[in-house]
Amino acid sequence: MGRRTDYRGRRSGFGVTTYTSAVHRSHWRVCAGPSRLGKLIPALLVACLLAAPIPVAGRSKDKISYGEGLIINIPVPVSEVEQVVQDVAQNGAIRGTKEYNKDEFVGGAKAADSSRVFPAWDQGGKVFYKVRTQAIDPRNFKDGGDVGTLVVRYVVQPQGDKNTVLRIDALFEEDFRHTVHQSNGSVELAEYKDIREHLDSIELMQRQNAEALAERQERLSKKQYQAMQGAGAPPQRPQPSTYSSSSSVSVPDSSPSASSVSPSAATGNTDTTSSQPAPAMSSETAPVGQPQPAQTLEQHIKDLRMQVERLVKSPGAPLKSAPFHTAGTLQLLTPGTEVLILINTPYWYGVETHDGQHGWMQRDQLELP
Repeated sequence: MGRRTDYRGRRSGFGVTTYTSAVHRSHWRVCAGPSRLGKLIPALLVACLLAAPIPVAGRSKDKISYGEGLIINIPVPVSEVEQVVQDVAQNGAIRGTKEYNKDEFVGGAKAADSSRVFPAWDQGGKVFYKVRTQAIDPRNFKDGGDVGTLVVRYVVQPQGDKNTVLRIDALFEEDFRHTVHQSNGSVELAEYKDIREHLDSIELMQRQNAEALAERQERLSKKQYQAMQGAGAPPQRPQPSTYSSSSSVSVPDSSPSASSVSPSAATGNTDTTSSQPAPAMSSETAPVGQPQPAQTLEQHIKDLRMQVERLVKSPGAPLKSAPFHTAGTLQLLTPGTEVLILINTPYWYGVETHDGQHGWMQRDQLELP
């Protein structure tokens, strides 16, 4: 029995009717099917990849965590950390947030002993608060957008004799609804950075004080050695010292000018200042035809010192033993006293007086250059 073929007519674009059997059409579909699927499969794969959920590792990078705070171990004794944290709590600025786009921080904050925004702390240590009332929509707080109270809490806890645990948290409470909004961590990180800079500055000043003390002791020993040589006493070798750079400065010159120059040049950086007066002292004993290079270097040194010297403002200011308000006062400097700036921090200068005393002064207590 013969196979029945179904012919159907189809008009072509040239007005001619063509006939194609159903068998041929089905055969064409089967043959053409794979090529169409080949074009569709890449598109389907792309669509599936776009619609697939993002891996957890990828989502975690974009996820913002609120209310975690900051807990860090600092290899510094608790007494030093407490003094620095107390000073930061009194500086009037809350960093890591702002009220307006043009601001760098929220100002007008005040130190406090407690705050109703945080629950009472009962886990030991010493607690400090920095509070800013009437803050307008501070940034980096979850679902904020109203006027309220911005509070930073610092908890300082000892860990052994040489380590300290510091915890920092920040909250914002609306005045109208009393809704509390948590920080995304920006405030805590910025406040810790400020504390870390204070601690680093103290460590640097302590190291410079130790170096300056060793240098003074070495100069005193060499002056005694020179005096004994001038009096005709049997020569005795000066005490050994680790500062070889300064040992080549004072020995060749026994003139009175050497004793007047060396103390004024004693700054915290002993590697540079101890060798600076050498050309000026050697110029007095140099041949007549060679004074000009030494005088030029001496003038250059004076110019460099003028760039880092400041005058104390009226009515005077205290020289502090550390860069915080509660630190002890070493001496009171009168208006117009010249100090040499050794360390520059956002709020304090590490300075040296003409008599070699090292200490700290607030930036706004010194005249501008």
